[in-house]
Amino acid sequence: MISFKQLPIEAKAAVAAGVVFFSMMLSQSYLVEKLDFRTRRWLLRLQMALFANTLMLMGSLHVWRSTVTMFTRSSAASSFCFILWKVAVFTFLALAHSSFFTLLFLVAEEPYFFSLAAYTCLGAYIILIFFLFTLGSVEQAYKFLAGRGAKAGTDSKNRTALKPVLAVLLTVVLTVVGLLNASQPPTVNSVEIPVHKLPSTMNNLKVVLLSDIHLGPTVGKTKLAMIVRMVKALKPDITVIVGDLSDAEAKIIRPAVEPLGELNSPLGTYFVTGNHEYYTSDVSNWFELLKSFNIQPLHNENVKIVSPKSTSDWFCLAGVDDIEADVLRYSGHGMDLKKALRGCSSEHAIVLLAHQPIAAKWALQERPDINLILSGHTHGGQIFPLNAGAYLLNPFFVGLYQVGQNTFVYVSPGTMYYGIPMRLGSRAEITEIILRSP
Repeated sequence: MISFKQLPIEAKAAVAAGVVFFSMMLSQSYLVEKLDFRTRRWLLRLQMALFANTLMLMGSLHVWRSTVTMFTRSSAASSFCFILWKVAVFTFLALAHSSFFTLLFLVAEEPYFFSLAAYTCLGAYIILIFFLFTLGSVEQAYKFLAGRGAKAGTDSKNRTALKPVLAVLLTVVLTVVGLLNASQPPTVNSVEIPVHKLPSTMNNLKVVLLSDIHLGPTVGKTKLAMIVRMVKALKPDITVIVGDLSDAEAKIIRPAVEPLGELNSPLGTYFVTGNHEYYTSDVSNWFELLKSFNIQPLHNENVKIVSPKSTSDWFCLAGVDDIEADVLRYSGHGMDLKKALRGCSSEHAIVLLAHQPIAAKWALQERPDINLILSGHTHGGQIFPLNAGAYLLNPFFVGLYQVGQNTFVYVSPGTMYYGIPMRLGSRAEITEIILRSP
């Protein structure tokens, strides 16, 4: 029987990742009631950072072997330039691994340069791993098609050496493009949506949808202030924030949140939790902070949005907690659609705020009379190649979907980004939704 010491380092990393994941499940199941609030919050974040790093270790070993080890026998291996290259690759990998720990130590009103550099390296790391794997697969396919009897010669060695060079060049180009794309202000996307049973006096009601701002290591007060200015310029009747506003505790990042106090939509500003609010383990404090800015959290509850033209005309605006609260066993929270829609009958239009598209799917299975659901969470994939995964894992990916005859779902691609200050194949968006009466 092979001992743990005899396992290759990739297998050891996989075992370590499994141990960390098991400890996460164990602590959530058996220690949640025994640990105090602050300890529980730090333990969860530390476990998530360690889990991500143990998984990344396997990829980092592959990167090092592909970009450094395979060239150690070449004539340039002893040159000063190659030594600089090894230092650069090591620094790149170290920064990528450190990105997950910035949530624990480097969150403030504005992002630290180290956090921006670390998360940029993480984005480039993801792209580089993809191209190394893809080009490696193409190389193996070529060898197979060329025939097993083909002799390995100089051309074969050149192709092998070309693979990491090409992967690095593609990664650098796409990283620059992604950084430039994410640095642009969010685009304003105007969408008209017919809402069944919406009163005629509320025709053309304007709702501005924000999602996935992710205040934290790489998004701070300056970017939020820009978003608020853009929202105010649209003059919405209602503003809604459908989760993942922040990745940090309310007390730590409070100065960065202050621009939200300038939102003054006449029919109100509303908020529902996303999965990242529960990762902060600070939802109650977030609710209190948002209320101080006149933003109303919809904690499995609803409000009547009354027409400015007629007090007898209204529709039901409801919000549910994010489904991650159930996974994390977050006390007093969890998606409860029945509670959220209490008093909302099919005689009036129903608009639901639910952070994750899967929650939108579940809600429609239970209450097909919901007329419009506003979601986020997917980021439109945010960066290539994660777009494909986000598309496959969510029943609604991004944009407007019609479900049945009288129901629509709109999924925001996110107003900022999570951690990695890059966007490839997606664009940050502030959504201006015009509700149309049938």
